[in-house]
Amino acid sequence: MDEIAIEVIGIEDKEKWIDELMTQFGQEILQLVFSYVKNREIAEDLTQDIFVKCYKSLDTYKGQSKIRTWLWRIAINHCKDYLKSWYNRKVMITDTEPNQSTSSNDIVEQSVIQKDEDRMLVSAVMDLPIKYREIIYLYYFEERSIKEIASMIGENENTIKTRHRRAKELLRKGMGNHHGRTIKRTAKINGKDSL
Repeated sequence: MDEIAIEVIGIEDKEKWIDELMTQFGQEILQLVFSYVKNREIAEDLTQDIFVKCYKSLDTYKGQSKIRTWLWRIAINHCKDYLKSWYNRKVMITDTEPNQSTSSNDIVEQSVIQKDEDRMLVSAVMDLPIKYREIIYLYYFEERSIKEIASMIGENENTIKTRHRRAKELLRKGMGNHHGRTIKRTAKINGKDSL
């Protein structure tokens, strides 16, 4: 998508433009939101809210950063606001999706072990405090650089590096020495360095 100055976009073009944003970045934003809230239904609702907020705020986009960075910044802030909200703190949401068993007669034992190890790693990442979880998610899963993460979150690069290092330490502790092999094999996400 070309970076376009918002001031020159009319109302009809604005609607086409937001549709294009949703098509191009909708799945990424949904995954990002899920990494914060850990619930698919809530993540879907918040993702819709984020795109509505973007539509209403298009005139605030000044072109000083890429549109993707601007969109992610809105999403991250929206998620943090939700996590601080009364609703999130007081209303209990239950996960209605049934647990799916990964074992069946047709699955080879190694596949089952790998899925279990992957699940343990994802669980360990999701159990991290939000300030560490967002760094791990953005760095490993979204392949963002330290500089990009600093821009999205609104922190300096040294803070991001420190949080990244601390998050890896917490993951090692959370997974335990018994699972050291698991961490090394499953943490090499998308060609990034291992934990």
